[in-house]
Amino acid sequence: MHDFAGDLMIQRLVGGVVLGLVGVLALASPAQAQQSVSFQLGSFMPRAEDARVQKDVLVVDRRYLLFDIKDFAAINGGGEWLIDMGDFIETGVGLSYYQRTVPAIHAELVNQNGQEIQQDLKLRIIPLVAIARIFPFGHKRAVQPYIGAGLGVYFWRYSETGEFVDDASNIFRDAFVGSGTSVGPVATFGLRGRVSRSIDLGMEVRMQWGKGDLSTDFLSDTIDLGGVNLLATIRYRF
Repeated sequence: MHDFAGDLMIQRLVGGVVLGLVGVLALASPAQAQQSVSFQLGSFMPRAEDARVQKDVLVVDRRYLLFDIKDFAAINGGGEWLIDMGDFIETGVGLSYYQRTVPAIHAELVNQNGQEIQQDLKLRIIPLVAIARIFPFGHKRAVQPYIGAGLGVYFWRYSETGEFVDDASNIFRDAFVGSGTSVGPVATFGLRGRVSRSIDLGMEVRMQWGKGDLSTDFLSDTIDLGGVNLLATIRYRF
């Protein structure tokens, strides 16, 4: 049996950590630390089929539907509030947005009129992420490589809409929706280059791990929320 109470406790704990970090950032003054904002735009690529969590609903769906998990790759973007904690460490809290709808057809059956049995599979993930980054050579160099890690709170929604086949091979239309809040680790590495006194440009690779729980309306009770974000970044220092 799934431990929903344990999941709720973890979500509250991580949420408290994120909110606490937000509070620290809010109280920090320019005299204490350099503040900045960063904006990111790029793509989110979900984990490959052979790397997804056990019983992932998309992997199970592929037994009956024709679609590619790589088709869930899509543009995402977001922003982050950053604080330099000394010369080598930076902390930040950010929010981003990803959504993708992928069409699918039944692998074996068709309607009586010969048309395909069609569905739309839709996934949305809004990560609220707290990250600490380490700059081995400091913040003041013209070129600044870094690595980092943190925690993400994922607000997600997954739906399957269209035509379905029941155990008696009857075809019907319906919509099944699952949503929730999940937590998971985040890791990142990247490179920034200073182009002016207040602006840096960069590239970042951000990896996220997490999963959501689905109801018995779906063919499986789990959806993998993990993947890789490839991001172009622009940072403005106050």
